[in-house]
Amino acid sequence: MPETAEQLMRSRYSAFVVGLAPYLLATWHESTRPQELELDPQMRWKGLEIITTRGGGAEARRGVVEFAAHYLEGQREAQQHEVSTFVRENGAWFYLDAL
Repeated sequence: MPETAEQLMRSRYSAFVVGLAPYLLATWHESTRPQELELDPQMRWKGLEIITTRGGGAEARRGVVEFAAHYLEGQREAQQHEVSTFVRENGAWFYLDAL
């Protein structure tokens, strides 16, 4: 299990890369988690850049991770830039939402 919010962010990015929707749903906080998640098999993830982190350490209860996830969509290069919030409950980190 990821020990920090940033580690969870990195593991969730990896899950997007390999198409592990069940992991993404399991690490999504129940208050904001969708019923299902359909991943686009055409997206080719090319790299993750962590821009900043606030809080989210091993003993914290909340954390914020700003990142840029780079991908190819067809021949077009693009990125998803997001500031994500995470919460830790019962020793486990969960993705909550995007600011």
